[in-house]
Amino acid sequence: MNEFFKLHERGTDVRTELIAGLTTFLTMAYIVIVNPAILSAAGVPFNQVFIATVISAVIGTLIMALWANYPIAIAPGMGMNAYFVSVVFTEGVTYQAVFGTVFFAGVIFLLLTFTSLRETLIRSIPAPLKVGVASGIGLFIASLGLKMSGIVVADEGTLVAFGDIKSPVTILTVVGLLLTLILVARNVKGALFIGMLVTAIIGYVTGLLHIDNGVVSTPPSPVFFDIDLGGVFSQSLYSVVFAFLLVTLFDTTGTMIGVAEQAGLMKNGELPGAKKALMADAVATTVGATFGSTPSSAYIESSSGVQVGGRTGLTTLVVAVLFMLTLFFSPIIESISALSAITAPALIIVGSFMMTGLAKVNWSRFDDAFPTFIIVLTMPFTASIATGIALGFITYPLLKLVAGRGKEVHPLIYVFAVLFIIQIGFL
Repeated sequence: MNEFFKLHERGTDVRTELIAGLTTFLTMAYIVIVNPAILSAAGVPFNQVFIATVISAVIGTLIMALWANYPIAIAPGMGMNAYFVSVVFTEGVTYQAVFGTVFFAGVIFLLLTFTSLRETLIRSIPAPLKVGVASGIGLFIASLGLKMSGIVVADEGTLVAFGDIKSPVTILTVVGLLLTLILVARNVKGALFIGMLVTAIIGYVTGLLHIDNGVVSTPPSPVFFDIDLGGVFSQSLYSVVFAFLLVTLFDTTGTMIGVAEQAGLMKNGELPGAKKALMADAVATTVGATFGSTPSSAYIESSSGVQVGGRTGLTTLVVAVLFMLTLFFSPIIESISALSAITAPALIIVGSFMMTGLAKVNWSRFDDAFPTFIIVLTMPFTASIATGIALGFITYPLLKLVAGRGKEVHPLIYVFAVLFIIQIGFL
């Protein structure tokens, strides 16, 4: 084990890696509950999403563990699941067609990983747009949590309004949110997961959580290739494919670099074996789509495992094994997912985590600030990540041109701007 994972070389041991794996799993285990809860709103059967979520996490994390040998765990990414649901409702398409867009995004990501185009694409996109996309998705996720819980409701006069705080589900959401905020503020490992469990216990005691099918059972049967690939073309869902691809590229690359830097694994500013690591996400996304899940991404929660000493793929091997064990707990997970008050606090808090990049934007420079602002503003208000990305990619090169700084913009951004203008029907 020492030879395979290079434990001594990276200054760690088996015990440390086991603890690190458990820590990472606890901090990201909420996805097994949240992902099915969100996608089932789009009509995807709960058990299908549940097992697809686990399969995606296990496959991606095992590749990261056994091939790339990095302590970075993989699972379906937050934000993309909420976007998936919004596409189903706003575009009026089937969830099978949207799974088709995820599949194509995964295949393109896989192909890009073998070439230098991936690095070119990432370098060409300016920081204000990257920050805007991440932060916009954060607000998008948070707004979903607020709506699910009844804290925010629809209103004819003002579009949205404060909900009925006396509603039992809303009260439980607020209690769960406050509990989880305290845990996060106290830097408790696995704060989101623990917060969900405590909220679930309170829900059960108060009669809001109903556990009718038991706690443990044999794993549900997976559903394979419930996809409509033709629908991607017949419904012209190209911008959705691009949105899934772009966000996955940003999220994965940024997270991997951040966690690897924290673990001291970067060499001269480069991540050794980066293609192997990126392959984990790409394969997990493609395979996940065939079973019924949204794009997978490297999880920033992996930093919690690194913080307690995780340095190798043994950490992520532990995470993969623990994800496998969750397959036997589908009844209790389904019951928990059905009560929005349990999952909503996690969505709201994860949304806040994603806003940190806004501090890096030069708000005094209008041609940088406004594209970021328009992305962050439009994603939650239009319920479309693709629309936010499109407006950001259109306004950024336009403002740079009129400000006399057009040469600062990579030619690819101009190409994207034209394509987005055509896509959203301005021409």
